[in-house]
Amino acid sequence: MFADLGFHPGKVYAVIGGLSEFLGGLGLAFGLLTPLAAAALIGVMLNAMVTVSGAHGLWDADGGVEYNVTICVVALAVAAIGPGRLALDRLLPWGKGGWGEAAVALGLGGVGAAIALSL
Repeated sequence: MFADLGFHPGKVYAVIGGLSEFLGGLGLAFGLLTPLAAAALIGVMLNAMVTVSGAHGLWDADGGVEYNVTICVVALAVAAIGPGRLALDRLLPWGKGGWGEAAVALGLGGVGAAIALSL
């Protein structure tokens, strides 16, 4: 499927995309490397918006980007507000969240998506 979307080699991109979603979700769930986890999810969702659902409008019922935008916003919000008091990151410098962490997540996710789309 990834090869049909223009990603070559398709299997490599499928593994990278799957690992990014899995590890990004796991990172947000456990509060581990939160800005990087948010960046991984943002990057994958930006790719999905551009390659799959962007031409279908906003609403998910029509195949649009609504779901992808929601995941991006939630990942960005978690990076901004911090992972929480039970997070594994809480003792690390980025464990409290903030605009800097949100900017890192958005920037890395955007750059990662742009690189993947340009190859």
